[in-house]
Amino acid sequence: MGAAKLLAAERAQQKEIKVFNSPSQVTELQKAIGQYNMYRSILRRVSPDRKLYLAISEEVYSDFFQKPAIQDIVSDQTIYFIIFDPDREVIIQWLN
Repeated sequence: MGAAKLLAAERAQQKEIKVFNSPSQVTELQKAIGQYNMYRSILRRVSPDRKLYLAISEEVYSDFFQKPAIQDIVSDQTIYFIIFDPDREVIIQWLN
């Protein structure tokens, strides 16, 4: 997905997979949704007690993911997010 960094994050029985960060955000969203759905499908079979999260930077979340059309897409796909600060390498928020 053109990830800048991969956070190794775990919360209870939940896992984060990748960072969303690219100059072409719409293209990356398309790729991310495809990968997310594939990983979620596999995870449901091998470890159904875990949730899959897509990690995105706070800046991408504030700018790109607040657009109404993007919010509609995310809502339709039921994507869970980890919002992080890449400079401090800390998780800001878990969104279910």
